[in-house]
Amino acid sequence: ATEDRVMRTTWQGKAGRSPLQALYESDQLEQSSLQAVHQQRRELLSNICNRYTRKRRLLRPDDLRHLVVDDTHGLLYCYVPKVACTNWKRVMMVLTGQGKYQDPLEIPANEAHVSSNLRTLSEYSVPEINHRLRSYLKFIFVREPFERLVSAYRNKFTRSYNTAFHKRYGTKIIRRHRQEPSDKALERGDDVRFEEFVYYLLDPRTQREEPFNEHWERVHSLCHPCIVHYDVVGKYETLVEDANYILQLVGADTTVKFPSSSKTTRTTDDMTAQFFQDISPFYQRRLFNLYKMDYLLFNYSIPSYLRIR
Repeated sequence: ATEDRVMRTTWQGKAGRSPLQALYESDQLEQSSLQAVHQQRRELLSNICNRYTRKRRLLRPDDLRHLVVDDTHGLLYCYVPKVACTNWKRVMMVLTGQGKYQDPLEIPANEAHVSSNLRTLSEYSVPEINHRLRSYLKFIFVREPFERLVSAYRNKFTRSYNTAFHKRYGTKIIRRHRQEPSDKALERGDDVRFEEFVYYLLDPRTQREEPFNEHWERVHSLCHPCIVHYDVVGKYETLVEDANYILQLVGADTTVKFPSSSKTTRTTDDMTAQFFQDISPFYQRRLFNLYKMDYLLFNYSIPSYLRIR
């Protein structure tokens, strides 16, 4: 059974010097405020995992499809859609590209998502996987769960160019969760209402038939933070400083800069609150329970706009 199983990783198991040294030799280093923040995030994550995870299972290679590998700098990045993952993939392409790419922003967004441009940990053998989990710096970026969910909904269901999502998911959502849908809506699936999307997420049939799409899958299901012990938990809310901290830790901060976002269409807390206005307290609570582990693990408080108290 060991062939398709991967050992659990430990915080400090590593042979020789590695990029993690900067984190674990903090006794000798002056503890910067940023280091202290990341220490707190790791400790909170560890405490929540210990409290809520009864039985620690072993990882399977299939669990590692979201972990992007940079063998040059000893980095593992678990990408989470709708949490600056396009820009992080661009940065990873610069870091791993042996000089082929200089500036992350010169890489087209669609090229950043071509799977063959970056290697994931699932492509390695079990001994190679274990070596990287032990000795590489592992990081993840997270975002307020409902803000991420609304961002995914807006991107996939309200943009006219996302016809693949409309056909693949929109038609099914409308068929199941709209009373008396028009023939046009059933065929095109391009006018899914947020309320219908929520019903789809909470419908027991949805996950029985197939796993959630990665754009609305829970972070703990994509990146397994109670099994893979991340050294840095970056947050969307502190994206630039956390990104620069990681690049600095692996000595890449002088050669590559994390792109600063100029997006004005970004989903905000106020915008998210508007989407939840029409969701009944009953469904708000059920949806919160669905994403509750992400709220707990990454220290996000219950949104003030929810009527579930």
